This record gives sequence, structure tokens and C-alpha cells, in this order.
Amino acid sequence: MLKPKKLDVTQRVTGKLIDGQLHLFLDEQLVGKMDISNSAENLQLEPNFETFGNKIIQNYMAPDESEPRYTDCDEGGWC
Repeated sequence: MLKPKKLDVTQRVTGKLIDGQLHLFLDEQLVGKMDISNSAENLQLEPNFETFGNKIIQNYMAPDESEPRYTDCDEGGWC
């Protein structure tokens, strides 16, 4: 006979921002949704993150594309 049981899956739940809602997933299974479009002012992000529309943007430093990554390379490409 099957009996109902409960399992704490809190640590396995992930969230994705989709169209102003936070969608919660357990692996690929949708757990639930939460409308956050009206509560964006309560969102506290770390200094290197920001929101832009419905997206979360990470700000970081990267080398300029014009900077050579390797020096003293021969014509064959060996450095």
C-alpha cells in the first residue's frame, strides 16, 4: 500500500526570470510562479549585477579585443 510522504527539496529548487515572473523549478519540473514585476524595487542585487527590463545583467571586466593575448609568437603560431 502506498502512503503519502514529504521530502524537503528546497536546496534543489532553482529560479528563472521569465516575463516579470520568477518561475521555480525542481530539475525540469515547474514548481510554481511568483509575480515580481511590481516588487522590483525590493530586489537587492550584489554590486556587479543590475536589472535591465526582465533580465539580470552581470557587469565584469574583460580584456579589450584589440589587446594581443600572446607575444613573441613565430609565423607558425607557436608562442
